[in-house]
Amino acid sequence: MFPERLAQVQGAVGAALDEAIARYPAGSLRDAMAYAATGGKRLRAFLVLESAALFGVADALPAATAVEALHAYSLVHDDMPCMDDDDLRRGLPTVHVKWDEATAVLAGDALQTLAFALCTAPALGPHRIELVAALAEASGAGGMVHGQALDIAAETAAVPLSLAEITRLQAGKTGALISFAAEAGAILAGADRAPLAAYARALGLAFQIADDILDVEGSEQAAGKRLHKDAAAGKATFVSLLGLAGAKQRAAELVAEAEAALAPYGEKAETLRDAARYVIARDK
Repeated sequence: MFPERLAQVQGAVGAALDEAIARYPAGSLRDAMAYAATGGKRLRAFLVLESAALFGVADALPAATAVEALHAYSLVHDDMPCMDDDDLRRGLPTVHVKWDEATAVLAGDALQTLAFALCTAPALGPHRIELVAALAEASGAGGMVHGQALDIAAETAAVPLSLAEITRLQAGKTGALISFAAEAGAILAGADRAPLAAYARALGLAFQIADDILDVEGSEQAAGKRLHKDAAAGKATFVSLLGLAGAKQRAAELVAEAEAALAPYGEKAETLRDAARYVIARDK
């Protein structure tokens, strides 16, 4: 069921992003936005829609589309020469390579503002201002952007990061937006976010550990991006600190934690449990 549901989300969110971006004036900026927003796993959108389904929220598609626009912006900026300096993303040249750095900055900026505009859609109901606030918190200087700043600082640190420091870094860079996505349904319903927050914390960390594992033993063709960069740069990762077997074991433990956190929702949360298992079984 999970693969079919994920494919449905990919189609619906891809179409919604295309429609939202098409409203902007024609030109290289719009083209770069559409290019950056194409493809990807759409796991964050899936989490929004499935968490919304737990509470009977009728239409969470604008929120699911918003989190993917925000995620796309973060990747565009993350790939730039001043940050990770990557030339390949989702199997295609990165935005600054296909166009130029200025266009990449502007496309990222525009995707970010689009995300917040989408979160104000009337269809999201009376709690959409709380949703906007949660997205700002997750994506800003206390969340994703803070994690990216820590990651950049780690590249020039005299001593590699400890396990606790890497966990803190990734809780921002990767985990914060995953947490927003998983909690979005509860936010829109005005419900208790605690079980989904616990689920998301474990899921986000498992996701990043899986990324570190893929960087060691994955395929660039399947991943659609350059691999083995962390090891070449001498950066500490979950694999370098825990070992490959230890990292896999820790990821499996986190998946079990994520599944257990969903107990209050019973069988209604089965696709979210499937998502937790997926994050450590994927090849990209």
